[in-house]
Amino acid sequence: MDVNEIRRQFPVLDQQVYGKPLVYLDNAATTQKPLCVIERERDYYLHENCNIHRGVHYLSQMATEAYENARRTVARFVNAKEAREIVFTRGTTESLNLLATSLGHLLSPKKVLITAMEHHSNLVPWQQMVKLYGGELLVAPMDDNGVLDLQAYEDLLKQGPQIVAMAHVSNTLATVNPIKEMIRLAHQYGAITVVDGAQSMAHLPIDVQDLDCDFFVFSGHKMYAPMGIGGLYGKTEWLEKMPPYQFGGEMVDTVSFEKTTFNKLPFKFEAGTPNVGAALGLETAIQFLEHLDRAAVAEHEDLLVKTAMEKLATIEGMRFIGQAPERSGLVSFIIDGIHPYDLGTIIDKMGVAVRTGHHCAEPVMTRFGIPGTVRASFAVYNTLEEVDVLVKAVERAANMLR
Repeated sequence: MDVNEIRRQFPVLDQQVYGKPLVYLDNAATTQKPLCVIERERDYYLHENCNIHRGVHYLSQMATEAYENARRTVARFVNAKEAREIVFTRGTTESLNLLATSLGHLLSPKKVLITAMEHHSNLVPWQQMVKLYGGELLVAPMDDNGVLDLQAYEDLLKQGPQIVAMAHVSNTLATVNPIKEMIRLAHQYGAITVVDGAQSMAHLPIDVQDLDCDFFVFSGHKMYAPMGIGGLYGKTEWLEKMPPYQFGGEMVDTVSFEKTTFNKLPFKFEAGTPNVGAALGLETAIQFLEHLDRAAVAEHEDLLVKTAMEKLATIEGMRFIGQAPERSGLVSFIIDGIHPYDLGTIIDKMGVAVRTGHHCAEPVMTRFGIPGTVRASFAVYNTLEEVDVLVKAVERAANMLR
């Protein structure tokens, strides 16, 4: 794998900030976009722009076919049984809100089980849903390394939650959860399973049939696609039962003042005009990933993480938050006596873009008794040389702040 060749596809990386070459290590927040994705979205607006599913003229037919082909590409990428099991959304957050609302109406659940390492998007919707139905949010704990306590998880399953929602990869700790086993156990106790794949789609192979999850959600912008597009995979048996999430155009079958009937899958969950250009960009991002040697990419990204941790560990006062043996994509850390925000601000002035704060996972920070972390997250275009720049920047910033 030629990283320099890959980097040439990302012109945003070839710039300076504060007079220094940009080192972009905020990929868990959003990845940069390759030229092929940018050009595909641009090409749509130049040559195909039209509302879809609603016209018999040439542009509408062409745009509709392109959009539905993008759906088929997503279905193939996650190994869904059929394309109608893929619902386009704005991303992980909207997908989870869709599920919490629709499954809430369907089941009126009293108990939902999540893990202690969830992003707010996989916590707040479920929290509000069980509150609405007078229920309880159960939380499976983790240890000091950020590893889920599977025995405690199973013990909580015995309390009978109707829904189990779990992160595939933690956005703060980098922990890769054993979701196949978690799904198996949840089904054993009769629960529906929801997997938050926001941090895994760009890094790990996804096979929803092998996982046997009931739902899997993701965001395009964390896997080299445009912002404002993502998706929801759901087993047909559940999507058929669930009521619509929003109402309006396209998701209807027939409408009168007395009664409305709803469209077939997946359209009953896609009310209004969709982000067609971004969906085509998502398809192109998937094709970009598929043209790479995924095993080589994983090896490269693992090397970046391992090297970063080894070299950062030499800095006085360094403390890593999250040290699970199975990890992916990022390193979270603090330095004793230094606020993460101060550290990140000075690192930025050295040309290194990292994320600071609680990373929309405030309960994780409470669990570890800290205000936040500095998070360096990696993508296919990052290099070992950039890791060295990061380490030097952190060391210099720490010395300045002591």
